[in-house]
Amino acid sequence: MNNLKKIISIIIVLSVTSINTKAEINDSIFATVGNKVITRSDIVNEIKIILISTGQQFSADKLKALQAVAVKALVKRNVKRIEIDRYNNLQFSMTDLQNEIIKLADSMNTDIETLKNTLATNEIGYEDLIEIYKTELLWNSLIFDLYKNSMVVNKDEVDEQLSIAQDKKEIIEYLISEIIIPHINKDDLDEKIKEIKSAINTEGFENVALKLSISESALEGGDIGWIDENILPKSLKTEMERINVGDISQAIVLPEGILIFKIRDKRKVENKIDIEEIKNQIIKNEKTKILNMHSLAHYDKLRRTVTIKYY
Repeated sequence: MNNLKKIISIIIVLSVTSINTKAEINDSIFATVGNKVITRSDIVNEIKIILISTGQQFSADKLKALQAVAVKALVKRNVKRIEIDRYNNLQFSMTDLQNEIIKLADSMNTDIETLKNTLATNEIGYEDLIEIYKTELLWNSLIFDLYKNSMVVNKDEVDEQLSIAQDKKEIIEYLISEIIIPHINKDDLDEKIKEIKSAINTEGFENVALKLSISESALEGGDIGWIDENILPKSLKTEMERINVGDISQAIVLPEGILIFKIRDKRKVENKIDIEEIKNQIIKNEKTKILNMHSLAHYDKLRRTVTIKYY
């Protein structure tokens, strides 16, 4: 997106505990996405939310580096909202919304009340955060409605994972961060992965995920939390067993893109076997992968039809 190179610097004044933006922000229009408007204060607020949700320290350099990330996220969200507006019957579960907020608070090692206070301290309304998650839940509902008939799960693969799960008294859970990039030419893959790993070494995994990942976990720095080995597909499980905590995986080709991940921690837990629960989780994960693939493809197609202007 060459237009992102034209991003105008945003004046941001830092205090010790918060980002003070009352000062000199000119809240003019930065871009239009179809019939949606992105202002400069929208960009500042997006940067704040990214920093708060990933637990990163506030600094002028960090804020400047995240401008392009924030614009990319706002453009993507507004493209999705344009499509959502075309449908009147989309719904989401309030339980799912609450669970997303709880998951965010847990990833920050805090509770919802403290999260609200942190947002308020930095002049971000809790309702603004809620709107971000509502958009994603409505988008997921849309993608499910459009592509639910294509969600065919391979029964043999599910049965194989269940068979392996039943044989273990202990299992390993992995704390994972991910980066997913779009499919590229096979001849260019090795060089691309080298570039990404080099960037990770200099900038950190979280920052590279923010900049490059097309996964919905990007705005959390790629954090996807603890994963039970019982529900991992064979290709991922083999790679996780191969590398150590702190290591970066090899590239793994998935239907939705090319994955590299980092194991941040791992732990052994008792294998409390509930075959039906494990089976349901495996099936859910497989369906989620299929939906993610359709989500990315549907967004890419939609994005090409929406006019975006930068001012």
